[in-house]
Amino acid sequence: MTHKLLLRLMMIIGLCGSTLIAHSQVTSPTSSSKYYQVKPGTPGSNLYRAELFSDIDQSWDKWNLSGYAFGFDPGKTPMYTTVNGILSTPYMIQVRGNENEKNKKRWGFHVFEGYASDDKSRLTMLVNKHVEMEKSVAEIYYYGTAYNHSNEAYNWIRLGSDVKNHSYMFSRDKAVFYGSLQLSNAFTLGNIGADDVRKDKPAGDDERNADESARHVNFVELKDSGDGTLFYDRDNHLVAIKIQGKWMKLKVEELPEGVEYEFDANE
Repeated sequence: MTHKLLLRLMMIIGLCGSTLIAHSQVTSPTSSSKYYQVKPGTPGSNLYRAELFSDIDQSWDKWNLSGYAFGFDPGKTPMYTTVNGILSTPYMIQVRGNENEKNKKRWGFHVFEGYASDDKSRLTMLVNKHVEMEKSVAEIYYYGTAYNHSNEAYNWIRLGSDVKNHSYMFSRDKAVFYGSLQLSNAFTLGNIGADDVRKDKPAGDDERNADESARHVNFVELKDSGDGTLFYDRDNHLVAIKIQGKWMKLKVEELPEGVEYEFDANE
């Protein structure tokens, strides 16, 4: 009888010890490795959060591939951390700003990249690369394999569906709308004068020569435009329209007597 009680007591002690060890391995930050760490949340709460880490290794073979290395300093950027499975969360995925953006975001701007089957061209999202019209800009584009800033380097992005010849497509200097366009505000034509066009393509990178490159784009688009193209000729104060391959003046008239607008700039 005594032997049986002693045996049962030893089994209970062993079971409790195993449970405590397992619990400490799951929740205690002291059991975490260098690459997976469990860190405390609020001090004294006995609640923890997890972090994953990779080492910095300049000799990593992936740094020889432009899709990995562009925009990073391998001497400061850790190797990529790979999850060989589908990531799914009922919460959200968030990219945070930090004090060392250039070594954590590609060029310091990229917050998302999704690569195509060639593992070279990619869908890309950026934040704060440019400031235009007095505001910071977020950008999204489908980058090809030219790896420069030419028009040919950018593919199409379709919004609205995945149906060919439908919805709305955008590239570097062109947008194609297969669907109708309904506006709830004014529609303004391009206000173009002689100073806004340039016949020859400027030498060098289009990003570094953005203003001059944009002037050349205006020239090419107007030269190659089809029938029905409209723009406002600022120098001659007229609306031009292309009909049967010829630029013509669109006839306009004064507003009828009694028609006035509160927002008239001349008032």
